[in-house]
Amino acid sequence: MAAIESVHGRQVLDSRGTRRLRSRSRSTPGPAASRRCLGASTGEYEAVELRDGGDEYGGKAVGRAVANVNGEIADALKGADPADQAALDRTMIELDGTPNKGRLGANAILGASLAAAKAAAADAGKPLYDHFAELYAATGAKEAGPAELLPVPMMNVLNGGAHADNAVDFQEFMVVPAGAQTFTECLRMGAEVYHSLKSILSKKGLSTGGGTRAASHRTWSPTRRRSTS
Repeated sequence: MAAIESVHGRQVLDSRGTRRLRSRSRSTPGPAASRRCLGASTGEYEAVELRDGGDEYGGKAVGRAVANVNGEIADALKGADPADQAALDRTMIELDGTPNKGRLGANAILGASLAAAKAAAADAGKPLYDHFAELYAATGAKEAGPAELLPVPMMNVLNGGAHADNAVDFQEFMVVPAGAQTFTECLRMGAEVYHSLKSILSKKGLSTGGGTRAASHRTWSPTRRRSTS
């Protein structure tokens, strides 16, 4: 049985120049890394992403979360089986002791959890998606399918909230290409709806400026154009 030898966290920068946490778990077969990145906006009921506050990086540094990974979490996971994902996650949740992961930080807990999952997949000689498929199938969930079966994608086509400069309350409006027989057809349906929506918004005098996500994930923000008269 493989065993976790060490867990190490450090701060990195994401595409927005914001500090994020990167965790690395070393088990008997070798290291595996995971970077935990969160979105620009979080809901009031979401688990807590632990930040440092203060002046550095606008208060968004994650030194406290890194310290938790390198201290309490590393000590708790040392010697554990990386393949027993449920036990690992339960250990960290109980160690945190809060309903929203506010003491250790959801970014610290999830980063360590994903790093352990990657280590387990590497030990089994499998890609991570295959490992996750096996974990899901082991739960007995009726939705669980074979690893080679891709899920139906959800495609973000309109942005509000912190992702857009408008007054729309909902953060994301998504379409689901249900009924498609292949992933290729899913992708085509989503792309056609996406570009058709842009055309409709333009004809109605609404802005089609992109949201704040990276260029590979652009979404139209439905804001009305200002009158130039």
